[in-house]
Amino acid sequence: MTLNVESPHQEEAGKAGFGARFALILIALLWASQLNGLIGLMGSNAQSQIAIHYHTTQIAWFTQIGSLVGVFFTPFLVKAAGVYGKRRVLIVITTLGLVGDLIAAVSTNYETLLIGRAVSGFYGPSVALVYALARDVFPRHLVGPASGFLGGGMGVLALGGPFLSGWVLDDFGYRGVLWFMVAATAISLLALLALVPESSVREARTPVDWLGGILLGGGFSSIIYGVGKGEQWGWTSGETLGFVGGGLVAVIAFVLVEHKVAHPLFPISLLGRRRVWSTFLVTALAMGAVFAQGTVLNLLVVMPNIPGLSDGLGWTATKNAWISAPNSVLLIAVSVATGVLARRIDSRVLFAVGGTLVAAAIALMSQFHHSVGQLMAIGVVSGVGMGIVVALVPIMVIESVKPEEQALGNGAQGMMQGVLQGVLTQVAFVIVAQNSHVMKGTAFYVDDSFTNGFLLFAGVIAVATLLVALVPKAKSLDEAEVGQAT
Repeated sequence: MTLNVESPHQEEAGKAGFGARFALILIALLWASQLNGLIGLMGSNAQSQIAIHYHTTQIAWFTQIGSLVGVFFTPFLVKAAGVYGKRRVLIVITTLGLVGDLIAAVSTNYETLLIGRAVSGFYGPSVALVYALARDVFPRHLVGPASGFLGGGMGVLALGGPFLSGWVLDDFGYRGVLWFMVAATAISLLALLALVPESSVREARTPVDWLGGILLGGGFSSIIYGVGKGEQWGWTSGETLGFVGGGLVAVIAFVLVEHKVAHPLFPISLLGRRRVWSTFLVTALAMGAVFAQGTVLNLLVVMPNIPGLSDGLGWTATKNAWISAPNSVLLIAVSVATGVLARRIDSRVLFAVGGTLVAAAIALMSQFHHSVGQLMAIGVVSGVGMGIVVALVPIMVIESVKPEEQALGNGAQGMMQGVLQGVLTQVAFVIVAQNSHVMKGTAFYVDDSFTNGFLLFAGVIAVATLLVALVPKAKSLDEAEVGQAT
């Protein structure tokens, strides 16, 4: 491992601010970190049009199939990033994401569309690599604000994304959304190539633990797939139990294998540290629920309002963008402030405050989601809570692992988050489908569907907030060892 350390004079000179160079790096990393979210947001808004166009009740797989691919390949991609360079691997998976987006954009049937979405799933570990790069390439005093800003980029996405989505979807339909995904991924690839330096932090080149990676990625993917098919196959059917049970067996086998191989993919010694596993559990559970609930919220907003058939609000994507804008502005401001406060206040305390606000907001939304005023008022509470939580996730991981473990740590946390998001999304679709009507091959949902879906996510985030008590106190952000840019 190599760490480039600034001299006291260099570090002092840089404390005036990010400067042009670091600002450009931050912007490029911000775009890369939010690309998955942007594509997910636009896809989520477009899913009702896609379901109606293709007459499918299996619209959940439009968002889920990429997650499955990302979960399966994350262990190998994180290993490659540690050995060959985080920027290099990020460029490779962004290129694959671009190929997948192109396949989806030119598709003429639902099956080809899903193939494209599956290929784009290689981009899944991108957020983990971006946060690891931020730790390595920014000076010590900028790591906290940069990480907070990257986490708060979700607010930038939540503010600008709906307007982009509304404009594209309302004017050009779902096909326009698919082509926008192509353009967004191409921009990210160009920015990474032109602006972002490579990290000098490396792991030793050791043999790849193929068996461990297949067991871990395959096991989690099998669980998500089995849960997604449970409603169709029957929860006690051999197929469902085979996929879910087989996935659990594979994960257990992974733990056993990792104890015996010379160069494990995810060292059990890392995951066995209380500070690490508890941080990963809390942050992955909370963020998995946060992202998964967006699927239900977008269904509520854009599904048509048809008395006796569908209780969606029937808003345009643009109208929804204006309604959610104040929430997004709050999220951005609070996330940036949280990045600064985390240098002085225990991150666990901040997370408890943020998680409580998010859980309360979603619980309120389960009962009050019928008008513009209700959603905007709840958005104030949600914006503050979400701003705190999203900014703290990368910071808490930095506080938990060493620099040489950063890519591995972010990858493990991201994988856990992806698995939980996938499982919760599938469970949510099962719950909302209990109160649905199918007409011409398309599922429409009644009000109880949305209420029950939101209650699921409020409960999960409340549990994650309570579990923060398991996280032991660690070094503060200023005391954590970080990579330094030259």
